[in-house]
Amino acid sequence: MMLSRYLEPHLRTVLTALGVDPAHPIPIEVPRQEGHGDLTTTVAMSLARPLQKAPRQIAEQIAEHLRTIPEITSVEIAGPGFINVVFDRTVFHQILRDLDAQSDAIGRSHIGQGRTVNVEYVSANPTGPLHAGHGRNCAVGDTVANLYAWCGFSVTREYYFNNAGNQMNKLGESILARVMQQLGQADWPFPDDGYHGEYIAEIAAQIVRHQRDAFEDLPAEDRHAFCRKAGETWCFASIQRTLERLSIRHDEFFNEDSLYTRGNVQSVIDALRDRGLVYEKDGALWFALEQLGNPQDKVIVKSSGEPTYRLPDIAYHRDKLERGYDLVVDIFGADHIATIPDVLAGVQALGFDANRVRTVIHQMVTFIENGEVVKFSKRSGTSFTLDELIDEVGADVVRFFFIMRAVGTHLEFDLSLAKEEGDKNPVFYLQYAHARICSILRKAADLGVSLDHATDVSVLRHPREIALIDLLGRFQSTVERACDQLEPQSVAEYLRELAAAYHLFYHDCRILGSEEPVQGARLLLADVTRRAMQNGLAMLGVGAPEQM
Repeated sequence: MMLSRYLEPHLRTVLTALGVDPAHPIPIEVPRQEGHGDLTTTVAMSLARPLQKAPRQIAEQIAEHLRTIPEITSVEIAGPGFINVVFDRTVFHQILRDLDAQSDAIGRSHIGQGRTVNVEYVSANPTGPLHAGHGRNCAVGDTVANLYAWCGFSVTREYYFNNAGNQMNKLGESILARVMQQLGQADWPFPDDGYHGEYIAEIAAQIVRHQRDAFEDLPAEDRHAFCRKAGETWCFASIQRTLERLSIRHDEFFNEDSLYTRGNVQSVIDALRDRGLVYEKDGALWFALEQLGNPQDKVIVKSSGEPTYRLPDIAYHRDKLERGYDLVVDIFGADHIATIPDVLAGVQALGFDANRVRTVIHQMVTFIENGEVVKFSKRSGTSFTLDELIDEVGADVVRFFFIMRAVGTHLEFDLSLAKEEGDKNPVFYLQYAHARICSILRKAADLGVSLDHATDVSVLRHPREIALIDLLGRFQSTVERACDQLEPQSVAEYLRELAAAYHLFYHDCRILGSEEPVQGARLLLADVTRRAMQNGLAMLGVGAPEQM
């Protein structure tokens, strides 16, 4: 946070005087309770053991030094050794000037220093349209990628195109059955565990209308592959159209088949075998994970010859690390949680640093409308697609609702709330705050009042003004923390707090019509808030309308 830079250097000076390594971590926080200062630090308590002194005694020594700093108006010691610091209002005025000087880059950070990161997300199998539950992976993944980009990383957004395995075979069988039925063979059997959605009949109808001759000229044994390929093409085009509606685009599409055709999977088996980490048992190939400290060995190739998910996933992660990324980030649903330790163990066993791989596990989503759960199933044909969800509530609401809760918690997506156009809907609340500021700026221009970046901001002394500046000064650190901890909901929570602070400021501090230089200073504060709101919404992939 920007305010901490007015405290941290002075604390390091004191630590040096006390004989403590100045590189010692200094905990600085915003007090949780109002009236406990602008910042608080528990550094005295953390130094009690190394200095062999009571925390309050250390706190007194630190406070004595801090009270000599002109920018600090008061220092109080509370409890066992909390140091609560209050800053002179000139500090907040300088923060506002610094934020204004950042122009449209408010919230942007350079902590990434150009390091490369690969973020893999969505990666839904092309066996049908994206269902509504996929939305959380889409929104979380794209927002995480946005945060890395805003923090100065070089980001590659990747989609793992999983077109191999039994699910794709079932897709082909389902389409083949519908094609044959549409060609007059009504008794053609439909697979018991096939896909029943209307889209299967639609794909079959396209084949009958546009590719009938090509289909009928094929030998019977080749028709399944033909239908499977047609289904894959249709489904993936559908997925991409849906993602475009959410402003999600990928840089790379990695085809799972290539792991087999290029020999990556076999080379992983060979490499693990060379290390004595695979063995055969009951006709299957096992990964000796117990040797690596994992609880139990796991099958990587079934007795049928079909690989389990672990094997191609290990090959895929080795490929990404070999491409030279500094970080590899995976966005997974909770159904992947059991395989992740095994894949990371495989990566480590192959000689790579598994710490370069970070995973985000998001919990499942329940959709509720009018107090009742909305159910869906891709195979049963009663799916609630992501497109339908976008149609009902809009892309902005979809993206925000999917990331507004911690990814590790179960999410209840309230459709009734999502459709509401009022302050109860958090998306409306944030967008309205941004639009209100834009309206004020337009009215100012109509009145001939121009935004003056050199205006005197020292006249801003109202508690609502200072509170808003203080919060704006925390924006960049919030973004950095959200990126580092892979917690995009932190930005959503911050924006709601910022909107609330702005509404209080707007209510208590008249902007247009107040005397100069107060009017100019408040107009500048409103504009800085607008830029922060706009950038924060952009990080979340949500629009910032200028009128509502």
